[in-house]
Amino acid sequence: MSAATGTAPGPAAPAAELEDVARHYPGGVRALDGVSVRIEAGELVGIVGPSGSGKSTLLNLLGTLDTPTAGAIRIGGHDVGALGDDARSALRATGIGFVFQQFHLAANITALDNVADGLLYTGLPMRRRREKAAAALRRVGMADRAGHRPHELSGGQQQRTAIARAVAGDPALILADEPTGALDTATGEVVIGLLRELNAEGAAVVVITHDREVAAGLPRRIQVRDGRIAADERTDGARSAAVGGVRP
Repeated sequence: MSAATGTAPGPAAPAAELEDVARHYPGGVRALDGVSVRIEAGELVGIVGPSGSGKSTLLNLLGTLDTPTAGAIRIGGHDVGALGDDARSALRATGIGFVFQQFHLAANITALDNVADGLLYTGLPMRRRREKAAAALRRVGMADRAGHRPHELSGGQQQRTAIARAVAGDPALILADEPTGALDTATGEVVIGLLRELNAEGAAVVVITHDREVAAGLPRRIQVRDGRIAADERTDGARSAAVGGVRP
C-alpha cells in the first residue's frame, strides 16, 4: 500500500512513466521537450547524453523533485500531478531512493546516523530508523564501518553509505546520478556491481551517466539529446516500443 495515496497501484504498474513531458524555463530554455518513456518494475536502465542534454532535468522529474511544464508523470502507478506536496514527499520517502555523484553525507555524524536520517520523513521512530539503517549498511557491505564518520571513510565507502541511505526504505525505484563520477575506475566498477545486485533483488535502477563504458554494460540505454529521446536501445539491439518521439 502506498503512503502517498493509501492504495496499491497493482502489480503491473511500471516503476516510472513519462508521457509527452516537457520542462521549459524562462528565456525560452527547453530542457525537455515531448519526452515519453516507460521504465518497467525491476528494470536496469542507463540514461546517457552530453552535458546540457536534459539528463539531470529528467532525473529531477523522475524523482518528483521538479514538476513538468506539460505532460504526465506516473511513479509506481501514481499520477504525480494529482498529488499534493505532502503526498509527493511521502512518495519520495517510501518509493524512491537517490544516489548522487557527491555523496551528501553529514560530516559530523556516523554512517549509521547518515543512513537513518534518510528515513526521517517516513515517520518511523529513531530506534526503528537505526535498525533499518544497520540492515541497509549490512546489505552494501558496510556493517563494520557503521560507527565511522565520513572523513574516516574512503570515497567508495562513502558512496556505499550513500547507497545504503537510498535503499534503507526498500524503494521500488533507485535513481543514481553519475554514481561513479567521483570515484576511480576500480571503485566505480564495485559501485555499479552493487547497483546491479540491488536490481537483481527487485528494484528498478536508473543510472544517469556520461560514461559510455558504464552505459554499455547496462541492458537498456536511453540516449538524451537536446531535451529529447534520441535513441532507446537494449542489449539485444531491439529498439524499445515503450518510447514515443524517438528521433532517428
